[in-house]
Amino acid sequence: MNQDQVKGSVKDAAGKVQQKAGEMMHNEKQQEKGIEKQVEGQVQKTVGNVKDTFNK
Repeated sequence: MNQDQVKGSVKDAAGKVQQKAGEMMHNEKQQEKGIEKQVEGQVQKTVGNVKDTFNK
C-alpha cells in the first residue's frame, strides 16, 4: 500500500463518520461535506492504486 491509498482510505472513513453525524443531527451541510470527503478519499485511493500498478 502506498501513501495515497492510506490517506484516501482515511478520508473515506472520516467522510462516512461526518455524514452519519450530520444525519443524526439533521444537519444537511455536514452530510454533504461528509459525502464530498468520501469522494475525495475514493479518488485518492484510485490514484494510489494506479500508481501501485505502474510501479510493479
